[in-house]
Amino acid sequence: MTIRKILLFFGFLIIGTDYAFSQSVTAPNYALKSHETLEIRKIETTDKATLIYMDIENRIKGGSFCADNNIYIIYPNGKRNKLLFSSGIPVCPDSYKFKYPGEKLDFVLTFQPIPTGTEVISLVEECSENCFSFYGIILNRELNKKLDDAFILVDKGESDKALNSFIEIAEEITKKNMVVSDLLYLNIIKLSEETGNKAKASEWYNRLKSSGTLLLQKYVEYLDEHVLNK
Repeated sequence: MTIRKILLFFGFLIIGTDYAFSQSVTAPNYALKSHETLEIRKIETTDKATLIYMDIENRIKGGSFCADNNIYIIYPNGKRNKLLFSSGIPVCPDSYKFKYPGEKLDFVLTFQPIPTGTEVISLVEECSENCFSFYGIILNRELNKKLDDAFILVDKGESDKALNSFIEIAEEITKKNMVVSDLLYLNIIKLSEETGNKAKASEWYNRLKSSGTLLLQKYVEYLDEHVLNK
């Protein structure tokens, strides 16, 4: 075997290994977030690191944005991974100055690898003001696809069909002895309220409160302020 062929052979082995130990989810769904124009484009996990690709759109003249060093991936059991480093965005108190409304800033946050089998995480910045957060980010690609389909029904104004779809997904997860996503609770309650099904909203509100989710208080506060007391 020639040296060139040996190098090519080992090159294929390296590529194959990286692929085998990596997975990604594009535009994952989540339960709640803080900043309206902040988005997660992709989460990529390998055996060496987790990369979260994000962007934020500026909506005001003279806007600015930065990321604190105290950013964490938080797991449902309360364990945390602190940010290792970021790229494409200044670390506070330095900040990126947007040139015009509508401009987008792309950046990447790098963390330790997410443990295999992790279905949901939260991403939280702990700082003095204007901290960003994403709660209940779904990492399961199959579940994300089903949720995408349900949200399409929401966008079409087919609230009853969307409600049934979210409930079917939640019941399917329950049958598999998986933890029901916080996102499902919130959307079932919201859509039940919108469709006038107060009994269904109350049922799932009580199920949420008894779920033991780490972020229960934040979800209850959101529902009480924005959904149930309108």
